[in-house]
Amino acid sequence: MKKHVIMVLGLVLILSACAPNFNKEEKVKTEDVDSNTTETAIIPNYKISEDYYKVVVPFKASEARGLVVNNLNTRYDIAEFETGLMRIAQNAYDPEQYFFQEGQYLNKDIISSWLGRKSSKNAEGLNPAGKENGKEPIYLAHILEHDYLVKTDDNSLKLGGISIGLAMNSVYSYEEKGAVKELKIDRTKLEKEGKKIAAEVVKRIRGVEGLEQVPIIISLFEQKESSSVVPGNFFAYSKVAGNSKSIGDWEDINEKYILFPSSDTKYKSEADAFSYFKQDIEKYFPNFNGVVGRAFYVNDKMQDLSIEIPIQFYGEAEALGFTQFVAGKVMEHFPPNNNSSVQVSITSVYGPESLIVLDVDAEEPYIHIYE
Repeated sequence: MKKHVIMVLGLVLILSACAPNFNKEEKVKTEDVDSNTTETAIIPNYKISEDYYKVVVPFKASEARGLVVNNLNTRYDIAEFETGLMRIAQNAYDPEQYFFQEGQYLNKDIISSWLGRKSSKNAEGLNPAGKENGKEPIYLAHILEHDYLVKTDDNSLKLGGISIGLAMNSVYSYEEKGAVKELKIDRTKLEKEGKKIAAEVVKRIRGVEGLEQVPIIISLFEQKESSSVVPGNFFAYSKVAGNSKSIGDWEDINEKYILFPSSDTKYKSEADAFSYFKQDIEKYFPNFNGVVGRAFYVNDKMQDLSIEIPIQFYGEAEALGFTQFVAGKVMEHFPPNNNSSVQVSITSVYGPESLIVLDVDAEEPYIHIYE
């Protein structure tokens, strides 16, 4: 079987499901939210695939950026909360017509006050007032805003809609008698509180200058505890029309991450395939048992499997040989056209060694060897 060794190509291209779409670069006019001045922006001529939004440049960072790192428990939750919110936005904003921009309207002060507990000093707090025993949970962990722009007839970009993500705590940590305790928040209670908070957030958004009449899609995300090695997941979203101040019906989202090896019989087919793959890797290195997989399911069907293999190498030739061996085992246990993609990251104490990517429509994997 022919192998591709990609020595220069970046990860963005490797993960692309489609060939690059090289259109002519466009210059457009856009308005700066803070200064109300008109600026020149560029719509890039390259789009990764039909499932990604083009990002307007120069890139405008949100004033509230950085808060997500402080407010979410793990790097897995941070990544899924941000990328998942973009994925859900496609239910309202077509990537062919809308362009992505980080949130420009809910600044750091607004979000920080909304995330606080309601008190005499913070009337804007969306979390319940604390009790003396400290056991009243903080339900809302973070608020994330994404903006989606559309092009007008006069070659300008204007705000066409926003996407709001509410990250909810599944576990609340508090201190009691000098010891840190954890309170598990019931999913039913979490969903009830999340929808109540979402209704208030929509009302408040309508009072923000520039957001009075734009469509909103608002989503609820359940983040995992700080010890988790898989991310949380979005579980509901709702669309709010531009002329509405209230939320109507909610749509359920059936997404979940599963850690392999797994004994869950619901995912037996994929779990068995992973176990056989793991066994083959351990035969190559008899004393090694560090293969871990994270599978992403939508409506109980696996969409993506990410496998991490940390290993000790003693030379470039050994790393290359092992990578070729693993690529063959990927093809054997996760054959192409099984409606899910597979990525294998091989690392050593020196950092990344190689990356193997088998896309959904690919007949053979891409292999990237890091230099």
